[in-house]
Amino acid sequence: MSVRELVILGTASQVPTRHRNHNGYLLRWDGEGILFDPGEGTQRQMLRAGVAAHDLNRICVTHFHGDHSLGLAGVIQRINLDRVPHEITAHYPRSGQHFFDRLRYATAYRETVGITESPVSEDGLLATTPAYTLETHKLSHPVESYGYRLTEPDGRRMLPDRLAAHGIKGPDVGRIQREGTVDGVSLDEVSEVRRGQRFAFVMDTRLCAGVEALAEGCDLLAIESTFLDEDEQLAVDHGHLTAGQAARVAQEAGVRHLVLTHFSQRYSEPEEFERQARAAGYEGELTVAHDLLRVPVPKRR
Repeated sequence: MSVRELVILGTASQVPTRHRNHNGYLLRWDGEGILFDPGEGTQRQMLRAGVAAHDLNRICVTHFHGDHSLGLAGVIQRINLDRVPHEITAHYPRSGQHFFDRLRYATAYRETVGITESPVSEDGLLATTPAYTLETHKLSHPVESYGYRLTEPDGRRMLPDRLAAHGIKGPDVGRIQREGTVDGVSLDEVSEVRRGQRFAFVMDTRLCAGVEALAEGCDLLAIESTFLDEDEQLAVDHGHLTAGQAARVAQEAGVRHLVLTHFSQRYSEPEEFERQARAAGYEGELTVAHDLLRVPVPKRR
């Protein structure tokens, strides 16, 4: 059975707290798993969430601040210890190659699995698979940072009333899907476009064009909201977003489900993030993330 969900492994910014681990997010997309920003403690959080090294197909790092990458060493060593049999690809800013190398080989271990390194240096397409395309856009942070966006190819939805009106039934339904026409009837006459689902992951950044491009039309958007609105100047100074800023981006982009995460340890009431996001005008489904939460990708429209 296919599953599409975001498993939240950690939600703290800069330092972990008693209740929040460093960052870590696993996107389950049918039979694949994409691990985003494995901060310190991610390997243990994976265990608590029921996520195995075998579940991973890609690792995507937005930037090389420790709360987004210190868990790489443990995760990579666990991949090797468990002898994961399939290819795993790692995406990360090319400017941080020396950090990736240090983390990949932080200590001695037996390397049994080849990890394909696919560093990022500009906006664009990173991968195309039958299930999705993966692209990246540059963000605005004191160190080079990139967000990631996954898009499912559009499909077709067959319309029973139109099929019946044209007398198409049985094996001919499959035939028109494969060949495009049956007895002079085109696929467009008996079906409509089924929009592919979209997911985006936006971490440490100020407001910028990259944030808008990543969020546009997403079914599920995981986005940092490190600060509350009253601390907007701190957000600007340190390269982050507030709850209200993230919510306005999501509302303007038509995001269906907004996940706020990456919270500063200075705040003890997560409900305030939701209140400010609503006050900023966001009307869709809203989740203020906490560790080990599972957030399903919304069903197709």
